[in-house]
Amino acid sequence: MTFLNIASRLTEMAQRYPEQPAIAEPDGYGFYKTITFAELETDTNLIAAALLENGIQPGMKLALFVRYGIDFISLVFALCKAGVTLILIDPGMGIPRMLHCLAEVEPDGFVAVPSVHWARLFLKHRFPKAKYHLTVGHRWFWGGLSLDAIRNNKNADSCCNNFKITETAPDHLAAIIFTSGSTGLPKGVAFTHCVFDTQVAEISKRYQIQPGEIDLACFPFFGLFDAAMGVTAIIPDMNPAHPAQVNPAKIVQAANSWKITQSFASPALWNRVADYCAKTGKRLETLRRAVSAGAPVSAAILEKLKRCIHPEGEIFTPYGATEALPAASISATEILGETVTKTVQGAGVCVGTRFPAISWKIIEITDAPIVCLEDARELPVGEIGEIVVTGPQVTTYYVNRPEANSAAKILDTEKRVWHRMGDVGYLDQQDRFWFCGRKVHRVTTPEKTLFSIPCEAIFNQHPKIFRSALAGKVPRIFVEPFPEFFPKNKTEKQKLITELLELAQKNPLTESIKEIRILRHFPVDVRHNVKINRELLTTYK
Repeated sequence: MTFLNIASRLTEMAQRYPEQPAIAEPDGYGFYKTITFAELETDTNLIAAALLENGIQPGMKLALFVRYGIDFISLVFALCKAGVTLILIDPGMGIPRMLHCLAEVEPDGFVAVPSVHWARLFLKHRFPKAKYHLTVGHRWFWGGLSLDAIRNNKNADSCCNNFKITETAPDHLAAIIFTSGSTGLPKGVAFTHCVFDTQVAEISKRYQIQPGEIDLACFPFFGLFDAAMGVTAIIPDMNPAHPAQVNPAKIVQAANSWKITQSFASPALWNRVADYCAKTGKRLETLRRAVSAGAPVSAAILEKLKRCIHPEGEIFTPYGATEALPAASISATEILGETVTKTVQGAGVCVGTRFPAISWKIIEITDAPIVCLEDARELPVGEIGEIVVTGPQVTTYYVNRPEANSAAKILDTEKRVWHRMGDVGYLDQQDRFWFCGRKVHRVTTPEKTLFSIPCEAIFNQHPKIFRSALAGKVPRIFVEPFPEFFPKNKTEKQKLITELLELAQKNPLTESIKEIRILRHFPVDVRHNVKINRELLTTYK
């Protein structure tokens, strides 16, 4: 039987680069606490051994609620080494949704900070199977393991020396990671060790990431990839749950102090950093590879960011979803040099070519389940349809959600699972995917179907508009002006609406839009702070 445990990549990096810093995090006093790859390997072995020695068994599910940093990364790899399935939920989705998600996957225990354990005790009737716990911080009366106690174990050396990574099959469930729920109830996505391993391999190969590089890891998930790729992860002084509120000066200072070579962040963060650099003249001198994901990135942000990184640096915008990542990628050079001229005219956003392990098709749009891929009609190049993907980094099911599986998963004759991304768009002659919006965001009238991204591009051309959103069951556009251009009175408001309606009438894509709503701020997703919450917009009057 073939065995594959994603944590073995950390072991390999520790053997090859034992003294290289693996992670650096702010200590709260203006300095950084660091841990080498050898130390991270030892720490994860120690924790994994303690878990297995105290009744936790491979295949059990433990919910992880720990602040992003050294402890978080170490615990993730320790849980993987023990063969445990970790449960990751974004707290930003709100307490009611979070409790629903946890109850749905029935955790066997919690690895968490004290405040979460207090809440767990108060709501223990919601988690009847949760009997195995680890506290990160001060453990009170609730028992279970303590991370501090594990690390202070006098027999730590013998535990580490005798520990062997749990042998897991490639399809062993490594993690359940919940979607953000931006277009519905969050779903628990099943990540196997094979999915994680393929993600690391595909990302490192496509972007030519080499061991020894230094990454400013502004998104927790990428901090985990760093450790598996032999890259030093610098954790910035920021709240990863609110990238749109980051202090850009701290990001630039950390980048230059550590001489980072790459950084992964959301468009909301890059927007603040690029603006800051443009206003102050600061630069990210050593940054050669910037990666931005979570939503389409505007050409304006890419242009500003390109001016403040290394002259030979590049910006990449990967495309994918929690269920299928990475699927495709494109560079800022290609966007600014070619595709943006079509995007502003309503052609959609080009997200690039697929990763080698991915196969994709564009099929006719339908809201009904598709059992067999052969039941779907594949569309020709240039025709807008629904994108479906398959490959070893594509997850094959949601945990305990049969209806969601029926709606999003398709089998082909080879028994491969294809995932319906929920996005619409088309492939061009170069096999590049042009994203035209979410399938649920399309607006259908008796005459035509309107797709969000092409329509919004027309309104975004107005010099006073920061962004726009097609939302509702009838053709209606919401606009968010730049703060300095927000109408000060009814006269200015009506003038702006008139100008936007005139703009709409000049383009066949938007000529049927007769309603314009002006908002000071759009509601956005909790994970990247950049995806427009169109579902919430539809409730606005």
